[in-house]
Amino acid sequence: MSSTGAPEQVGEPVLAGDPRRKRTWVAVVVVVVLAAVVAVGADAAGAFRAARRSVESNNGYGTQTEPVRLGSLTEQTQESGTLGDAGTYTVVVPAPSQGSGAAGGTFTWLPSAGQKISQGQMIYQVSGTPVVLLYGNVPAYRDLSEGMTGADVTNLNTDLVSLGCATAAALGPRPGWDYFSSETGYAVGLLQAHLSLSVTGNIPLGEAVFLPGAIQVTALGTGAVPGAPVTSGAVVLTGSSLTPVVTVDLDASLQTEVAVGNKVAVTLPDGSLTPGVISQISTGPGPLPPSSSSSGNNNGASAPTITVTVSLTHPSAAAGLNQVPVEVRITTGTVRNVLIVPVDALLARPGGAYAVEVIGPSGHRLVSVTPGMFDDAAGTVQVTGNLIPGQRVVVPGL
Repeated sequence: MSSTGAPEQVGEPVLAGDPRRKRTWVAVVVVVVLAAVVAVGADAAGAFRAARRSVESNNGYGTQTEPVRLGSLTEQTQESGTLGDAGTYTVVVPAPSQGSGAAGGTFTWLPSAGQKISQGQMIYQVSGTPVVLLYGNVPAYRDLSEGMTGADVTNLNTDLVSLGCATAAALGPRPGWDYFSSETGYAVGLLQAHLSLSVTGNIPLGEAVFLPGAIQVTALGTGAVPGAPVTSGAVVLTGSSLTPVVTVDLDASLQTEVAVGNKVAVTLPDGSLTPGVISQISTGPGPLPPSSSSSGNNNGASAPTITVTVSLTHPSAAAGLNQVPVEVRITTGTVRNVLIVPVDALLARPGGAYAVEVIGPSGHRLVSVTPGMFDDAAGTVQVTGNLIPGQRVVVPGL
């Protein structure tokens, strides 16, 4: 209050026509306009992020970038498999062929369970005469002598070279190894002399057992004991293969993507890698066991599979392992001098097309690409499009 009793004024009043009021109104308008621009910009940025990748708008994860690379890409598929032996085998006394005296005699030596027997070693003995193990997929079914031909003769010639009884040069070109030549007979005589057999140059039925590879004896047959009579068709012993292989139950829909000879990398239980190659593919699909069926409602039906067999390049890497789970990377193809991006960089577009989001000095932009070969194991893909090596593409972040 003033000394006169009138109300004290704080500052001067602003009249309706006063220009200061006009400046205040203009300032308020400017603030409102700027706020609206910021809001619109935020909405546009949010819309771009939503269109860019649903992973950001839906689950809150951020993004990161990876470079476009120029290089080679190996198409691989990663599958689960089981490492075990190549199979089990049963050795029986062969039925005598016409003019052969294969059956008869007495067991005078038999191996014990757990014993390992390799090519060129005695597998059992009849009446003091050794029966030798040779490698081959065709079982012994006849006497072998000069002038004969067949797959069993190919087995024999291959074994004679492996055992050092013959040379490849002496036997001639490989296509001719299915012929029992005079060189074959001479090599057979050397083997017989080494085993203290009668040197005849021929192999009578019952003198050799052909199996796919070395074995470990698991059990003797019923009645197969030293001193027991040898009868035609009797089981002498059973054994398991010493060759480790990996079997993969592969989805039948992937059958065209694998072939005999494809290289693989096997991850062993200790995490180490060992190379291998596909050696066999089953000729027809079969169902998975119920416990191994793929998830989902399939009314109890099992997904059809094919059995892929992998032979290890270095069998010793799997020594002591049997029936253990492993991971198998199967190489199905290779391309060179191509553009490569992470699979996660691909953005699906309408009509089955794809694009990647590129970040550069001018900001973000979408570039249309066509995917090529995929490396499922490495998570990369070959692409063609308006890209250059070194550009950065957006991928989901951690």
